Formats: sequence, C-alpha cells, structure tokens
Amino acid sequence: MSAVQAEEAPATNPAPPPAEKGKPTVHKTDYEKDVVYLYQFTRCPTLPSASPFCLKVETWLRMTEVKYENVDHKMKYKSKKGQLPFVEVNGVEIADSDIIIKELSQIFGTDLDENLTLDQRNVSHAFVSMLNNHTSWVMRWWRYSHPGEFLKSAQMDIKRTLNSKLPKGLLQFFFKLGFKSNIKRAIGHGVGRHNSDEIYEFGKKDLKALSEYLAEKPYFFGDEPHLLDCVAFAHLCQFVYVPFGGMKEYLESDCTNLLSFVERMKERYWPDWDEMCKTLELNTHLPKKVEEPAKEENNKVTEKKEGKEAEEAANEKNEKEDKQEKTDEKIEAKEEEEKSEKPKEENNEAKE
Repeated sequence: MSAVQAEEAPATNPAPPPAEKGKPTVHKTDYEKDVVYLYQFTRCPTLPSASPFCLKVETWLRMTEVKYENVDHKMKYKSKKGQLPFVEVNGVEIADSDIIIKELSQIFGTDLDENLTLDQRNVSHAFVSMLNNHTSWVMRWWRYSHPGEFLKSAQMDIKRTLNSKLPKGLLQFFFKLGFKSNIKRAIGHGVGRHNSDEIYEFGKKDLKALSEYLAEKPYFFGDEPHLLDCVAFAHLCQFVYVPFGGMKEYLESDCTNLLSFVERMKERYWPDWDEMCKTLELNTHLPKKVEEPAKEENNKVTEKKEGKEAEEAANEKNEKEDKQEKTDEKIEAKEEEEKSEKPKEENNEAKE
C-alpha cells in the first residue's frame, strides 16, 4: 500500500471493537495523557511523507507545538474509516486529516487562524479545498498512471515501504498493478477523464493562483503562518520532492515564490528533515536517548580512574610499611647491640 492512497484505502486492521465500558479501543493502550500518537506511512528518502495528508497533520502538530509521537506500526493499521493518517489521543481515535486538525484544535485550544478576518478565513477555506480536492488529484493521477516512475522519483525501497519479505521484483509488479487499478478513482473524481496535457494544465492553474496570492509575502496572510500555509506546504512538497510531469520545472520558471515559501516552512518547522530522510526514522524530533555503548564507555573510564586511585593508595601503603619495617629493623639491631655490650661490661667488672 502506498502513501498516495492515504485516505482511501480499505482498512486492514482497524482498532479493536469496544470491550468493557470505560476501556479504550485504541492500539496504543499504554498512552500518556495529552500526547498525540500519529499513525502514518513510512518515511521517504526525499521528504518526510509521500502523502500530503500525513505531512499536513505532522506539520500542524509541529506548528502548534502539540506533543506527539509517531507510532511505528509497520503500516499494519488503518483507522476505523480505513484511512491513514489517523491519531489517538487520551484513548480516542480521530481519523481524516481535516477532522484530526479540527478536533485537536478544540482539545488543545490551538487555532492557527484565530487572528484572521472572516474574509481571510473564507479565502483560506477555498484554497485548502482546492489543494485537498483538486490539486492533489493531479498528483494522484500521475502516480496512478506512472507507478514505476513514482517509485523512482520518490527513491522508495519498496520492500521497506511495504514491510514485506517478498522479492523486490514481485512486490514492484503487484504495486504497479494495484496502482494502475486506481485510475478508476481518478476517472470517478473527474480529473482522470482528461488527457495528460489538460490535467497538467489544471495543476499549473492551481499553482499559479497560489503563487499570485502569496505574492511577496513570507506567508499567505502576512508575517506569520496559518492553516493554509500548513496545507499548502504539505501539497507543494509533493511537487518539489517527488517531481513529475514538468510541474517542478513550472514552479522554477513561473512560481519561484512558492519554492521560497516551501524552503521557509521547511527551515522553520523541519530542522530534522535531512536526518529523517537519511535514517527514515519516525521520531527524530524527540530528545535523543543515551545509548548503552556510551554508558559502557563512561563505566570503563570510571573503573580505570578508580583502579588507578586504588593502585596509588596501595603503593603509598607499601611505602609506609617498608619505612616502618626498616625502622623496626634499626630498633632491633640497636637492642641486639646493647645486649651484646652488657656481658662485656659485666666481665670487666669481675676482673677488677
């Protein structure tokens, strides 16, 4: 299963059904209060997630500074709605990226758009809807139509991505076959009924609209980022870091401000970007744990220091004992000398 099927694929292992009253029906039963547990696809070597919806949720969590952890579920789970991403918080599951952001905003009191005017909120809603329901389908259509090129562009290790032990060639065959079948979804949406040139033109018009609205501003509504910035960043990253159909070239020639915007968001909220793309670790944002080898090395240093101190103490003790022994020998020698002198004196007295 691939990242672009983020919110459409059928569930394989939904959360367990309700058991006893008051018991959580979540995968993460040993959860910590007010920590958001995020379930998403595996990392990608070119960007944190090849799903704009997963990237959107994680970027929002970073922007709002809500404490979260990625769950390394090996892509075994999907929400009760059959979707990725989904989150669990305080024993409750929330699915669908838009609903996740809405409900977490209410739980943690973090509305990125709280200082926007009504007109600005309406503009934001229009652009967010365009990105989620139109622009993303240009990207999906290309990936569904060219699965081999998608794997190459994203530099994906298919065995690791699908967490499978099957031969790579066999996995690629079924992956491409499954992706090809998704063309029906693009046709059902409407975008798939057009030819490639027309579809790319749809995408370019969306990008141009975003570019013209952003203009020279650092973010879409001024000096600080809002929800639209979060959503736009997640979708634009798919065009920049998994390039296709000349769309990145179009950004470079006609929408350079969008490229600068992506870099700005990346530097501000994803300082660990390079590390996670290299290691493919899910939680590079969390504090690093002290590794055992380091502890062992510290113990060795301590033991060496203690051994040296013990050796010095032993040497000092031996020196004292040697001095005492020499002193005792001198005293004994003097006593022996005095004893030997006493008989001589007695003999001399007798002669006299």
